[in-house]
Amino acid sequence: MDVVLWGKAAIMGVVEGLTEFLPISSTGHLILAGSLLGFDDAKAKVFDIAIQTGAIFAVILVYWQKLRATLVALPTERQAQRFALNVLIGFLPAVVLGLLFGKAIKEHLFTPVVVASTFIVGGFIILWAERRPATATRVPEVDDMTPLDALKVGLVQCLAMVPGTSRSGATIIGGMVLGLSRKAATDYSFFLAIPTLIGAGVYSLYKERALLSASDLPIFAIGLLFSFLSAWLCVRWLLRYISTHSFVAFAYYRIVFGVVVLVTAWMGWVRWADS
Repeated sequence: MDVVLWGKAAIMGVVEGLTEFLPISSTGHLILAGSLLGFDDAKAKVFDIAIQTGAIFAVILVYWQKLRATLVALPTERQAQRFALNVLIGFLPAVVLGLLFGKAIKEHLFTPVVVASTFIVGGFIILWAERRPATATRVPEVDDMTPLDALKVGLVQCLAMVPGTSRSGATIIGGMVLGLSRKAATDYSFFLAIPTLIGAGVYSLYKERALLSASDLPIFAIGLLFSFLSAWLCVRWLLRYISTHSFVAFAYYRIVFGVVVLVTAWMGWVRWADS
């Protein structure tokens, strides 16, 4: 029993759950947290991806009624079929580009300095998106999306392959720029996360199975549990938050946090791994 390692797993689970669905990049925060905790070897990278599944269980719980109704109606109702098709269409670009470029991106871009730089750039993009002149919303609800809307958001989601970009940030802000309402973009981002993150977790575990053993199960279980609990709280809060707020606060957080990481790395105040 390694209590310290269990504690690190719990911290990483909380970081994942709290950041997965906010436009601030869970992968970026996990890279930074892992660097500080010394939890950043090859097995830890598999852990980071696998515990995303815990966060997805939280989304499934929050949206259970919608998901259940869709599954029941899928064989007979056109609206349910259209919704499922839109999720599938949005998911496919990440599969294709992930298989083509995922390994190279992990080898060269998963560093704290890259993450911090992307934090800053992403923050300014959010500020631009929130402050541009208001345009008419074409898609008020997620059920109003067309397959072309889904494909466009799915392509934007691929930007999040660069760590620090934020999958939820790319899909929500990208969806809003493409004409989705804030609520529709957020809902679709959550639904799109289900196959995307579960697929990434299963693929990573299978691909790196030689690194893992039965003794790793407690660590992964702790990470999944804390990821689920913190994500459940975060999703419920975010859905209330977006009804009356913009994402500007997250933009400033990204910029300030990115600058802090770059300055501490440059001055040598914090020994960020690979920085």
